[in-house]
Amino acid sequence: MTSTSTPPSTPHSFQVDLRGLVDLLSHHLYSSPRVYVRELLQNAVDAITARHALDPAAEVRIRLSASAGRVTIEDSGIGLTAAEAHSLLATIGRSSKRGGDGADRDEPGLEATRQEFLGQFGIGLLACFVVARQIRVVTRSARDPQAAPVEWLATDDGSYTVRELPHEARPEPGTTVVLEARPGATEWAVPAKVEELARDYGSLLPYDITFDDGEGGEPRPVTDRPAVWDRAFPTPAARRVALAGHCAQLFGFTPLDSIDLDLPVAGVRGVAYVLPEPTSPAHRAGHRVHLKGMLLTDRADNLLPDWAFFVRAVLDTDTLRPTASRENLYDDETLAAVRDALGSRVRGWLAELAASDPERLAAFLQVHHLGVKSMARHDSELFGLMLPWLPFETSDGSMSLQEFAAAHTDIHFTRTVEEFRQIAPIAAAHGLGVINAGYTYDADLLALLPAVRPELKVTELDAGAVTERLDPVPTATELALAPFLATARTRLEVQGCDVVLRAFQPVSVPALYLDDRQARQERDRTAALESADSLWSGILGALRGSAPRARLVLNHNNPLIRRIAALPDEALTGTAVESLYGQALLMSQRPLRPADSTLLNRAFLGLLEWATHSTDARDAQEDQK
Repeated sequence: MTSTSTPPSTPHSFQVDLRGLVDLLSHHLYSSPRVYVRELLQNAVDAITARHALDPAAEVRIRLSASAGRVTIEDSGIGLTAAEAHSLLATIGRSSKRGGDGADRDEPGLEATRQEFLGQFGIGLLACFVVARQIRVVTRSARDPQAAPVEWLATDDGSYTVRELPHEARPEPGTTVVLEARPGATEWAVPAKVEELARDYGSLLPYDITFDDGEGGEPRPVTDRPAVWDRAFPTPAARRVALAGHCAQLFGFTPLDSIDLDLPVAGVRGVAYVLPEPTSPAHRAGHRVHLKGMLLTDRADNLLPDWAFFVRAVLDTDTLRPTASRENLYDDETLAAVRDALGSRVRGWLAELAASDPERLAAFLQVHHLGVKSMARHDSELFGLMLPWLPFETSDGSMSLQEFAAAHTDIHFTRTVEEFRQIAPIAAAHGLGVINAGYTYDADLLALLPAVRPELKVTELDAGAVTERLDPVPTATELALAPFLATARTRLEVQGCDVVLRAFQPVSVPALYLDDRQARQERDRTAALESADSLWSGILGALRGSAPRARLVLNHNNPLIRRIAALPDEALTGTAVESLYGQALLMSQRPLRPADSTLLNRAFLGLLEWATHSTDARDAQEDQK
């Protein structure tokens, strides 16, 4: 048996189309060409950080300028040698901030400062080709005082050159980067635009940065440190005014209040501004996040819990991870822990307001009670704290649960706004405590109420509970009206509705349609039984419920009901009862079943026929005279 050996394969390098890479960056990785300014600032800041690791006494200088389609940034950072320029500036994925097998693994002091760098992915200057046709880098290394300055010149066709320059071309260590804007991208090199982007991205960076518009004036500062939330103010009122001004400048609104977001353990500092207008819980607010001073994103929607939709936050962090594009936060366990901690800060602010400043709390809840209700669903302690403040729509008017519970220990609620609006006037007149739980989160909070206040009984409103509160008519009267009630019940039997006679307020309501979940379930079961085959009919029949049916409660105090009850014509009485049923059903604003629509049509036509027949009879009598 013989064996054969396979000759070793020859390794090859990937060939990268720079134009294709730039298209990928600009259309898929980065949201806008504006990020090129961030990349320039980031490289300069990281170079300064590396220089300080080597020489803590070295000067700090970062100067940005723009004019005539050209953007220049100069720094006094670590610089590069010719070999490093070849290795680092032109190799995708390589970064002077990485360790491992790269050429930089033995750089002195780098390991100690690696966490201070902003860059993470080594894309570097290539991102600048989203706006540049040519990039020129002139750099001199601080690591090797004898090394000559180096020029690295690249164009957007993928070619570059590296050459050494005379020492006088750059006497001091550092780097100068010059971008020449390509056709179609000159708007991104306009001085005012470059300065705006530099301030937006770099206002909190740790080193002083200046901007020169090339018009001969003094360079203007880009950085504005410390952050407004970290500054000292003579009084709390002065701090609130300063924060309100910062919010107006940053987000375009004057906040109701501000909430400090200070998590030293997580390396997070910032502030949340309370929106002055109500907003939808479905709206995901965009928060501003700075990473080590550099703006990461102004659209972070995963920074705070979903229920905190009533605030806009701005903060700086040195622990949270950015995504590959460095335009959002990576949603990992660290961010989840920070999100929970920031949510606790917001809850703590509410608790503090409740304890020390009820007027500010009332002003906040007037606008954002929906957000607090959303929070309180999952926090019984907060719910108990907010009981005196959260508004609910009740049969006694709009009030807090604490006020309502003082008058009613038995609390009923309706699941729909329509059902509440039908029953509220009658419940108020007869001392029945009903809350409208048809609004967002209210049903969840009422379910939680007995856990916070055990002495309270909370149940869904049913037809029996309402009927019991209404005044019964005298027995003799009900016996006298027995034929009328029998006719009414016969007519509505097919609708699965019972008929009862009560006396209630207001007098203007002739009939009240009462329904509950059990009655609806029974109707659904009956409808399914009628359309099912023999097997399912047997099963559904065995499941027949004993729940009460829907009820049409006739108001004996109403004159119309008394006149209908006195009609001598049984057919006309039945038609009138069907009309009352249809009118009460419409008032309840419930969806109409096909059988209900048929009944309404029949009753309407029946009344028209009776009215026209009566008119014809009277005309005939007149003619006989």
